[in-house]
Amino acid sequence: MSARLDQVLTVEQMRAAEAELVDEGVSVDELMRRAGEGAARWVWRISGGRPVTVLCGPGNNGGDGYVIARSLRHSGCDVTVVSAFDAKDGAAARARESWEGEIRGTGEGVRGEVLVDCLFGYGLSRGLSDELQSLLQGLAQTHHKLAAVDVPSGVESDSGRVLSPIPHYDLTLALGAWKQAHCLMPARSKMGRLELVDIGIGEVEGAAHVVERPRLCAPEPDAHKYTRGLLTIVAGEMPGAAMLSAKAAMRAGAGYVKLLSDHSHPDAPAGLVIDGAELADLLSDERIDAILVGPGLGRSDASRARLVAALQADCAKVLDADALHLLDKQVMDGTDASRIVVTPHEGELAKLSETFGVRADSKLDSARRLAEASGLTVLAKGADTILAAPGEPAQFFPPASSWLSTAGTGDVLAGIAASRLAHHGDPAQAAREAVFLHSEAAHLCGPAFTADDLAETVSSAYARFL
Repeated sequence: MSARLDQVLTVEQMRAAEAELVDEGVSVDELMRRAGEGAARWVWRISGGRPVTVLCGPGNNGGDGYVIARSLRHSGCDVTVVSAFDAKDGAAARARESWEGEIRGTGEGVRGEVLVDCLFGYGLSRGLSDELQSLLQGLAQTHHKLAAVDVPSGVESDSGRVLSPIPHYDLTLALGAWKQAHCLMPARSKMGRLELVDIGIGEVEGAAHVVERPRLCAPEPDAHKYTRGLLTIVAGEMPGAAMLSAKAAMRAGAGYVKLLSDHSHPDAPAGLVIDGAELADLLSDERIDAILVGPGLGRSDASRARLVAALQADCAKVLDADALHLLDKQVMDGTDASRIVVTPHEGELAKLSETFGVRADSKLDSARRLAEASGLTVLAKGADTILAAPGEPAQFFPPASSWLSTAGTGDVLAGIAASRLAHHGDPAQAAREAVFLHSEAAHLCGPAFTADDLAETVSSAYARFL
């Protein structure tokens, strides 16, 4: 079975995958050799042949560390091993015995170029003791670079929680498969560059995965504005947010973007159609492929009525911002949830979870359970964006620019998602494409941009996916 290098495994799935390899005849010692030697190649690269310290724990992660140390020494690297533990029985103990050098019990006087953290692996469920925290932090201060093997010690693999204070790492080496912590905040922010070491894990049924970069296309030679998709954006009490969405949507692939608003918009681009007629009449247009409602909508009774009117239209929809605070089971009555994408930030996700009776301990669980409870496609946005659709494993995205943490960028994301939805009608695909376009536009903008800058850069971002 060939490895799938984009899958993201839970602790339980990873243990089962390793057990399956053992059942097929691959020994634990061989798995440890693959992991350790593969990790050692990355450590060698960042060390440049300068001294390396490997901090080993008592279990298999520590065993990986002894293999790393042995491999680096064979490559001519000066290696120091530090361990406050005796190795457990089995492969970890045999790996320790195979290390022919000194094993120091403390970090006193130890210095080097790279510290390799092999204290604990993906199964950690409680924080480090004060003694181990002091050992790890002390060694971190006497080395120029830090590398974590599998996950940094002190991180809970399934949730991404940081269980005890840890330093910032320059490199984290995932063994066999990505773990959920590699994709989730706050752990992700501590890990630095992420690299995957293949140890032969095959494809795991039901595994989450990291979304691959999409490929977009130019319009067909005979395309016209309606075949490319008609997107209608329902404006509300605060017209600026809907305008940001419209500007982004016009550059994200839809052939026709119409803003339904009774406000004056002197700054509107000439190519944007603005119509202030009766909302119900406008939404009855059978040519509409998708509707965006929420940015700048407001939360009044009139705003709720506009949301209800949008939901009654027979087409796909993106709901964002204020629409997510107004949304409830009564408003959803009779609506096909399978054609709707919601794009909540964490506060809005909490509100939706309350509305639909979802209880969860993390953003990931909230998104997944909300999708199942409501039937909606949930794009839980933020520094660790997650896509959850009913009946499907979660999907994770590569990290985007931290400069996106400014007002209005969520309105731009909603506009992109709605434009893609109008173009092809697939909610999950629209969400995936939107995240990548949004991220690429941020990259092109550089530092300290505004939401207006971001919206105007979407077409340049689109060109990167052709």
